[in-house]
Amino acid sequence: MSTHVLSLLVEDKPGLLTRVAGLFARRGFNIESLAVGHSEIEGLSRITVVVDVEDLPLEQVTKQLNKLINVIKIVELDPDASVQRQHLLIKVKVDGNSRSQILEAVTLFRARVVDVAPDSLVVEVTGDSGKVNALLRMLEPYGIKEIAQSGLLAIGRGSKSITERVFKN
Repeated sequence: MSTHVLSLLVEDKPGLLTRVAGLFARRGFNIESLAVGHSEIEGLSRITVVVDVEDLPLEQVTKQLNKLINVIKIVELDPDASVQRQHLLIKVKVDGNSRSQILEAVTLFRARVVDVAPDSLVVEVTGDSGKVNALLRMLEPYGIKEIAQSGLLAIGRGSKSITERVFKN
């Protein structure tokens, strides 16, 4: 199995996300990450789906997705030809001895502290999965109390746009 990142340009209609996720579920695929938001074009949204699956079954799902009337375009994003980022909030246990060490790690990873309490810090980090996972490993010994993570966001590199051939800009 291999990881695939799909970017879908869809009409912003109620129930579409359920139908998209349902196509993956019916095939028995586990969606590893899902992010949805408005696109640069009013009335259209972008769905970024990360799924770990073989190429042939993915092709079948992609064909079925293309049949959904509200799906405008689907692009598989190659990791080398796209910018891919995760966003995490991490609540870490702190005490008088560990606070300075945790702050040093946060600075080293270009993360930032967004909330301070006497016994915890909330750290915000954005980056590729390697950076995010390395920071998590660094903070783990101090005691991670809670994690909130967005789905992977991805966009193609360069001047081309997913909407370029669909709509004339």
